[in-house]
Amino acid sequence: MNWTFFFQSSWLIGGRYFMIAGFAFLLFYVLWRNRLFYKKIQLRFPRYTDYLREITYSALTICIFSFVSVVLFKHPKVAPLTTRYYSIEAYGWFYYFLAFPLMLIMHDTYFYFTHRLMHHRALFRWFHLVHHKSTNPSPWAAYAFHPLEAIVEVGIVVIFMFTIPIHKTHLLIFFLIMIVYNVYGHLGYELYPKGFSKTAIGKWINTSVNHNQHHQYYTGNYGLYFLFWDRVFGTVRTDYDQRFEEVRSRKRP
Repeated sequence: MNWTFFFQSSWLIGGRYFMIAGFAFLLFYVLWRNRLFYKKIQLRFPRYTDYLREITYSALTICIFSFVSVVLFKHPKVAPLTTRYYSIEAYGWFYYFLAFPLMLIMHDTYFYFTHRLMHHRALFRWFHLVHHKSTNPSPWAAYAFHPLEAIVEVGIVVIFMFTIPIHKTHLLIFFLIMIVYNVYGHLGYELYPKGFSKTAIGKWINTSVNHNQHHQYYTGNYGLYFLFWDRVFGTVRTDYDQRFEEVRSRKRP
């Protein structure tokens, strides 16, 4: 076990989580708590025990993600088999930038189908119940997974590393984007403008309202970044657009 790399990975993954989730929490749950309360998707705040549970499980998730990083990048029998590369010239700049939308599509697809699978009654309590204890999620819920679910979630990294060429900076940038969007999805506030969910582009983009409904009602809205698979399989909640407009149409009392 390469403990030095483990702690470096924990510092990187955990640092991004605590910095981004912490900044969002500070703004929306502390500094602007009363000023923006009328815009909160669910008009109540989580309990302090909810925050503690979310942070505790997120810390476990960070450790699991870091352990997998050690295996993929430092294990002498595993690392040489991965598709990781170090020189951009090896595949060119075109592929370097093309890899990001490709990774988004791959991750969104992986997330949708594993997410739906974990909602199966035989698996839900063992894998996904911990995350759904946040029925009114806060930014801290972004990584609040049961260890079994954390293993499923980090599986996308394994897929990346054994299917497509991955430059050493691809994962750094991609997972920075991922945690930002994940925190937004659990923010409890909607940042997209009124009418966005019905636009030609917006109807394919996941929103905070969309994911908040999933936490509140446990069914429907399974996507991560996009709503493509939700729309293909008819799993977008029928009240989603109405709920989005209701939240974004609220006036300051």
